[in-house]
Amino acid sequence: MITNKDQKALQNKIFLILVIFFGVMVLLAGRLLWLQVFDNSQLDTKNLSQVKEERKLQSPRGTIFDRNGNPLAISIVTRSLYADPKMIKQSPEEIAKLIAPYTRIKEETIVKRLQEDTAFIWLDRMMDPDKSKAVDQVIKDNELVGLNFVNESRRFYPNGNLLAQVLGFVGTDDKGLDGLEMQMDDTLRGGTTKELIATDSHGTAIFGSVLSQFLPEKEKSITLTIDTTVQFIAERALDKAMADTKATGASIIVMDPKTGEILAMANRPTYDPNHFDKGNDNSYKNRAVTDMYEPGSTFKTLTASAALASGKWTVDTVFNDTGSFVVGDHTIQNWDGEGNGPVRLLEILKYSLNTGMAKLGITTGKEIMDKYLRAYGFGKATGIELPGEAEGQLRSLDDMSQLDLATISFGQSVNVTPLQMVQAFSAIANGGKMMKPHIIKSINNPDGSEEEITQDMSAGQPIPEDVAKTILDILEKEVSEGGGNKAAVDGYHFAGKTGTAEKLDPEHGGYLKGRYIASFIGMGPVEDPRFVTLIVIDDPSGTYYGSQIAAPVFKDIMSQLVRYFQLSPSVTREKDLKGQSDTRPAKPSVEKAPDGSVIIPDFTGWTTGEVRDWLHDAGLQFAPDGTGYAVSQDIPAGGEAEAGEAVTVYFKR
Repeated sequence: MITNKDQKALQNKIFLILVIFFGVMVLLAGRLLWLQVFDNSQLDTKNLSQVKEERKLQSPRGTIFDRNGNPLAISIVTRSLYADPKMIKQSPEEIAKLIAPYTRIKEETIVKRLQEDTAFIWLDRMMDPDKSKAVDQVIKDNELVGLNFVNESRRFYPNGNLLAQVLGFVGTDDKGLDGLEMQMDDTLRGGTTKELIATDSHGTAIFGSVLSQFLPEKEKSITLTIDTTVQFIAERALDKAMADTKATGASIIVMDPKTGEILAMANRPTYDPNHFDKGNDNSYKNRAVTDMYEPGSTFKTLTASAALASGKWTVDTVFNDTGSFVVGDHTIQNWDGEGNGPVRLLEILKYSLNTGMAKLGITTGKEIMDKYLRAYGFGKATGIELPGEAEGQLRSLDDMSQLDLATISFGQSVNVTPLQMVQAFSAIANGGKMMKPHIIKSINNPDGSEEEITQDMSAGQPIPEDVAKTILDILEKEVSEGGGNKAAVDGYHFAGKTGTAEKLDPEHGGYLKGRYIASFIGMGPVEDPRFVTLIVIDDPSGTYYGSQIAAPVFKDIMSQLVRYFQLSPSVTREKDLKGQSDTRPAKPSVEKAPDGSVIIPDFTGWTTGEVRDWLHDAGLQFAPDGTGYAVSQDIPAGGEAEAGEAVTVYFKR
């Protein structure tokens, strides 16, 4: 029988147990509250350290733009295929056979990777969209387990092989491997994206899981001085030259002589950086900055300027050209072996006389010549923002014999790069002031603001302004009357110099018999030079003279650039008449119809510039076809054109 005393003792025990139970519950709840609310980060860290695996992916690289904001290199999202060999159910051989037709790795390689003792293995990175889509369908159709995709950033070049050697390319690890992609890798390269993958107690990844993601800061972009339109014009002209001459290689550079900005830089052979694995060392090479060559007759221009600037020669100095010039025991001859009698500097350059240039160089002296050539930048790199630039080779004074001096004077015994030649000729086009070439216009922050702007930089003034003008005038006659006449552009004055040089034998020394490098370097329009352009054609087949195969390329390019930049013609009909009276009627003023449309006059006989100026004054657009003088028009005389309408006028020389 339970007494009241025993019952009370039992109740006390139960109460004590309940107090202890609720006390424990309160403690547990308090601890849970502390861990979940006040100290959750420490718990997460401990938990993740036991159940996570870190996988690193590269974030997108910065974009490369041309000077007008057109993208040249961008990053796009692609899918990369990976596998967990521990989860696959089918045999590695079966899986490999199914997916190999759509991957860039061989079937046996896939088998080998799927046999590895790991929970994560890459199979194919940054796949083409059609290939990844096909593999995705294979996985679904065959119920493959252990294969999946992850999004990754891939470099894409929207213009294919345009500017390929300048831009370079990027490897699968997002590291720049050539060109600007390599040179500016630290600026362009994105940060690393870290993904935390959930794992089980044995460290095996829980397939396809992502616990959290840590993103890097956004990348910077780069704006180049390149104009995509100018680049396209240059590359199209280069392709035509390669097809016409069957050359082994070629380069073109177009630079603004007032700023040093590179507007175009093209090389052949070339490749598509989207598929750089299909290229080779020859196609990767940016010949414009890495290749050295003997410039031949184009170099005579610089020799002449040095002689004039030093006072050792004048434009009126007479040289009696007998067709040969003896230096020591060596006889120098003109390209045709003929003599021209008494000639001055104009004729020496115009007819590209080796004898006259040798005499001029010997008269000037090696100390003075060396001083001016080094002032022009030869023998050292220009410092452009591109990898692999060669310094060229200029003999030291101690190693320079009289024969060396004579041959250097007409472009032999000296090695230069195409870029060095363009830099030197910028001084002639720019009143004696030489500009340092550059290809980066600015580096931009992620918000679009400019972090760093490349300032136009002078590389010195190797010759006085009056000498530069004199040489420019002489070279204009080279184009209008001399050997460079195939470079002449209808309606405009351009200056330039042709060059044909024997090709060096890099293995045995001396020259390769019957193999040449043809070139032409031009500037203009001479009244206000906007371009210095060099064309170098390496080892052409058949005709090899620069005047025959390089000068026409210059004409092709400049004929398009004067239109693209809307440059007024400098050769008018009045100048073509050469003193004769112009019998054409006076140009009519702009007349409008009652409704505001413009009444079109008869443009027959007008020059390109005259038509363009009239149409612009009338508020109309100009669409020229051909060069020379107007012969017909799409809107007949007396017809009307609405404001802003384009008027096509056909010209013929």
